[in-house]
Amino acid sequence: MSSTTSSRPSSGQSLREISRDAVRARITEIALELFAERGFEQVTVEQIAAAAGMSARTFHRYFPAKEDVVIGDPARGGEFVRDVLAGRPQDEPVWDSLRIAFEALVSQAPRRGGDDDRGKLAMRVLVSAASLRARSLEKHLLWARMLTPLVAARLPNDDAAFRAEIIVQSALACFDVALTTWANADDGTTASELLERSFATLRPQV
Repeated sequence: MSSTTSSRPSSGQSLREISRDAVRARITEIALELFAERGFEQVTVEQIAAAAGMSARTFHRYFPAKEDVVIGDPARGGEFVRDVLAGRPQDEPVWDSLRIAFEALVSQAPRRGGDDDRGKLAMRVLVSAASLRARSLEKHLLWARMLTPLVAARLPNDDAAFRAEIIVQSALACFDVALTTWANADDGTTASELLERSFATLRPQV
């Protein structure tokens, strides 16, 4: 998911790390409000920094570019899903294992201090700009490289790698559609419910 999912301090974090996370969260909140109000392409780093009471140079200590405010650490979510997938029973259907792993990622946000409204706003911003959609695609290609070997190892026959890539890309598509639908839903449907429905749609084929 996006960088808008904040995390409560773990026991292993130093005070400096906790302070840094708090500043990043504040920058993210301010930036998302500006993006939603003016449009992502129209907002500059300098404007975000000014609204946050800092210089552009200080902003870049926390985020390399304004796209990173929305995208966050590109590897983090993929590593989380990979670790959950690696811990699932080997005899479990691989599609079910992937659904459970992505469900764990979606479900961790509220447990770790995430905010649904801010998460929805981040998703709406994400799909609003071509540069963000491109960065999101790069992120999910990175996730696919993490997940495909684990899936391939659980498939029989010589074309396991080929089929594993298809399965993983399909899972990522289910994940994207579920979150995009959730971001625009106003009926109280949760991201987890939509994720389950999206995976269920393809389960007979997989």
